[in-house]
Amino acid sequence: MVVVLLISNNAFAQQKTYCNPINIDYGYCPIPNFVNQGKHRATADPVITFFKGEYFLFSTNQWGYWHSKDMLDWQFIPRKFLRREHKVYDELCAPSVSFVNDTLLVVGSTQGKEFPIWMSQNPSKDDWKELVHKSEAGAWDPQIFWDKEKDEVYEYYGSSNFYPLYGVKLNRKTFQPEGEIFPLIALNDEEHGWERFGENNDNTFLQPFMEGAFMTKNNGKYYLQYGGPGTEFSGYGDGVYVSKNPLGPFEYQSHNPFSYKPGGFARGAGHGATYQDANQDYWHVSSISICTKNNFERRLGIWPAGFDKDGILYSNTAYGDYPTFLPSEKKNHLNGNFSGWMLLNYNKPVQVSSTLGGFQPNYAVNEDIKTYWSAKSANKGEYLISDLGEKSTINAIQINYADQDVELMGKPATTTGHKYILYYSDDAKNWKILVDKSKNTKDVPHDYIELKNPIRARYLKIENIQMPTGKFALCGFRIFGKGDGNSPGIVNNFVPLRTEPTKEGERRNVWFKWQQEPLADGYVIYFGKSPDKMYGSIMVYGKNEYYFNGLNKSEAYFFQIEAFNNNGIGPRTEIKKSE
Repeated sequence: MVVVLLISNNAFAQQKTYCNPINIDYGYCPIPNFVNQGKHRATADPVITFFKGEYFLFSTNQWGYWHSKDMLDWQFIPRKFLRREHKVYDELCAPSVSFVNDTLLVVGSTQGKEFPIWMSQNPSKDDWKELVHKSEAGAWDPQIFWDKEKDEVYEYYGSSNFYPLYGVKLNRKTFQPEGEIFPLIALNDEEHGWERFGENNDNTFLQPFMEGAFMTKNNGKYYLQYGGPGTEFSGYGDGVYVSKNPLGPFEYQSHNPFSYKPGGFARGAGHGATYQDANQDYWHVSSISICTKNNFERRLGIWPAGFDKDGILYSNTAYGDYPTFLPSEKKNHLNGNFSGWMLLNYNKPVQVSSTLGGFQPNYAVNEDIKTYWSAKSANKGEYLISDLGEKSTINAIQINYADQDVELMGKPATTTGHKYILYYSDDAKNWKILVDKSKNTKDVPHDYIELKNPIRARYLKIENIQMPTGKFALCGFRIFGKGDGNSPGIVNNFVPLRTEPTKEGERRNVWFKWQQEPLADGYVIYFGKSPDKMYGSIMVYGKNEYYFNGLNKSEAYFFQIEAFNNNGIGPRTEIKKSE
């Protein structure tokens, strides 16, 4: 039985949080030989800048860009930046977005010297003109950086598993190269474990890639950021070198990778950009890996970031794919941005209307973005019911659609949107409408709804009304809030096993072992070079061991672990040092 209510104000309240992957209308891969295993959404290599009171977001192959006033509601502006003679699929691949005074500058990647640099003083509308008709500094993965204090302009670039990243000064008036091109930084995977190729930084069949140059200046120092070792891996991260001069010499920061998220639902935090919000607080936007239908099937994530008192650049990805406070809340980015709402339905029972082949129902709640459940059709009435196991307080829901048998390529001019209805119940028989989006016309591939008024329920049901393309399929139906039970206790017998400096062995690797905490759904391991800078984190579900291959060979590390479940987070263990 369904109780019909007025549409809840929950669906339209001003949200205080967001949830990664961010919910924007990602375009579909436009490259024919990249969709042989199925058409799919794809973008990566993002840049966000705060300009004239708005956030502007550009990323690879989107045939336009987004802008937002609150970093939550993103509005897309269609735009082709390359001229007709540029017959390439890579419309603004890995774009550079920056501003000089009151003018926003945009340029895409190119292997030649014929692409333009575009400029706009009113980018909230499609109002652009060429600053440079043919950029002689054209390069792959470029970034144009304006040194405001010196009123100088530089370009950084590079994407290779052989060549380093380069930098060159640009003429302030012509924006063409001026002077010598400098090789600046290169990977050192013999020392830095996280720079090794492979899903777990342990494959040696190919040399790792360095790409995605991005420069940030803070307190007179220049922070040259880079992505590695490969965009298709969960361990894709961003590192940083620091210098007193824009063209070096650069020194490897003691805390690296500074942006890193190999575990959890949304994995990967590489090839990104660091920017400031309206409050002058820092954030880092980067690529998230899916990479099932193609190695370049990716999404975007935004992580709280900043510089500590010692000038160390960090990005806080702990619980980074759970509800996180938006800039309007102005929280401490080291430890205050997580809402505290836990995942309520990890690996809990589900019921579905139908199942397509091996796309099993549990894949919608297993916290693996690379797997998904699919119904047999996109028909109205296909549904999934998630059983929380007990009555719980529900604060938010994230609906992550999967691309099963989609038919689109590129950026469609119009969309029917995702139409659905969310119900809640205590007994799975008597249902009440929680959110009615049966009339929705927006494309919401990672729809996130923060409830203005939390509800109490045991069951949530999503019923399909209409899909914009493809079958009704979900890679993550995620329900956030708090259960009524106990949080986990402290984790016992946590041991990081690593070769001693005086013995032969692979010191870039560490094997964590611990005693299973009975109440835990998962664990977060923290690591750093000093006990007061445990900025790195790894989320692990359902196991009591983890192999981490991302250490520096010659340095000591500090480690700590905590358990979590649907009720909350347990205490951290004492810090363990590994020489």
